[in-house]
Amino acid sequence: MRSDADVVIARQRGREIASLLGFSASDLALIATAISELARNIVLYAGSGEIEIGHVEQMERRGIEIVARDQGPGIRNIPQAMRDGFSTSGGLGLGLPGVKRLMDEFEIESRPGRGTTVTVRRWTR
Repeated sequence: MRSDADVVIARQRGREIASLLGFSASDLALIATAISELARNIVLYAGSGEIEIGHVEQMERRGIEIVARDQGPGIRNIPQAMRDGFSTSGGLGLGLPGVKRLMDEFEIESRPGRGTTVTVRRWTR
């Protein structure tokens, strides 16, 4: 992830994988939106990073897993960053809290000066 074009490619690839896994049309839109938000955060705050998209199985369920990773400045205060309306870029601040609401599982690890990794999963219904 280095540019808006990369964001579009990640979003499209995520929709393709989710479709192959049998997600509904509405789920495809939610997954694509989550990928867009994560990818934009990488481009905006870290300058570059990566998005890994794959399938995951856990007991009787199947789903999609998205891992967004960068080596950027990190997030100093994760609880603050997870509040609706918080933004350091002057945007609407819907990014990470919005992604958390769109997905079934959400994990974030960040260290100032060492980057951020966000892992999200959505399970087929």
